[in-house]
Amino acid sequence: MPNFDDIKGRAKEAAGDLTDDDDLKREGKVDQATGTVKDKVGDAADKVKDVLNRD
Repeated sequence: MPNFDDIKGRAKEAAGDLTDDDDLKREGKVDQATGTVKDKVGDAADKVKDVLNRD
C-alpha cells in the first residue's frame, strides 16, 4: 500500500507532466523516493523488533 509521500509525489509528478514544470516533476520523484526510504526503514525496524522480542 502506497504511503502519503508516495501518493503526494505521484501527484506532483503528474502535475509537472501536465504543466511541463520540470522542477515539480523532480519534487515528485524526490517525494516518492522519500516514501520508499521510509517504508524500507520501517520494515527494517519491524524486523529488529521481532528479533529482539523473541522469547
